[in-house]
Amino acid sequence: MKQDNQFQYSKSQHLDQVTVLQAQMDDFSYTKHAHEEYSFGVTLAGRQDFFASGAFHRSLPGNIIAFNPGEVHDGHSGVDDTLLYRMLYIHPQLLEPMLSSAGVKQSKDFQIVDNKLDDPVLRQHILNIALLVENNTEDKLQQECELHQMAERIAQRYGEDSVDSKGGKGGKVDQLMLRARDFIHDNLQLEMSLDDICAQIHLSKYHFLRMFRQQFGITPHQYILNARILRAREDLESGAALDDVVFAYGFTDLSHFNRRFKPIYGMTPRAYQQHFLSS
Repeated sequence: MKQDNQFQYSKSQHLDQVTVLQAQMDDFSYTKHAHEEYSFGVTLAGRQDFFASGAFHRSLPGNIIAFNPGEVHDGHSGVDDTLLYRMLYIHPQLLEPMLSSAGVKQSKDFQIVDNKLDDPVLRQHILNIALLVENNTEDKLQQECELHQMAERIAQRYGEDSVDSKGGKGGKVDQLMLRARDFIHDNLQLEMSLDDICAQIHLSKYHFLRMFRQQFGITPHQYILNARILRAREDLESGAALDDVVFAYGFTDLSHFNRRFKPIYGMTPRAYQQHFLSS
């Protein structure tokens, strides 16, 4: 008998900007979206199918899934068996300094070049951190040590890879797109037009739309909507009134916000907020 889709989020009480998701899925499919954090998942049972970096991937039990901040992806169960996995979200402000300390020369906007990999050492660190966070372990040092060891393992695998290693990232076009991205994030609560964004980077709308989609995998409109949902999620976690969040980020009404939020987080905004405020 199929089980219900279940999504359990846990935030570290000791490591700011670290969140764990424990998920059980049968018939749920994530829409295309991106996170502000580095995302590291371990498939525990079933098969996880997803699209990222222009290719389809299949993650079997024991495989690691990795997404860079802002990397667009989707996901669903690829077989009839229930999909079980854990996902660890780490904000760049926390992970990138650790990578630098571990020897990564270009830790700012560091890119992991593999969306799927098999690394028993890294897998164990991911699962160890997830369990420590889920169990609300009181030992802060233990969580910090595990995270530093995880960063060290990432540095061992990818420390020689520059930001260029994934399709030439870091070139002039990409720097313009990063400026556009920063402008978008600085103005999420305001109405933005293509003219507003293009004026910041001195590109025509035609060239901007083509380059933006090439860089981020989605249109500017989709990106702005995703970014507003991410920021709204942070407000929900801090206890902001749901109606205020809906209004602040330009959603037509709560129903509109629900339709956009649930395909990314597996639950309604109200349920998500209650989950965090009651934990």
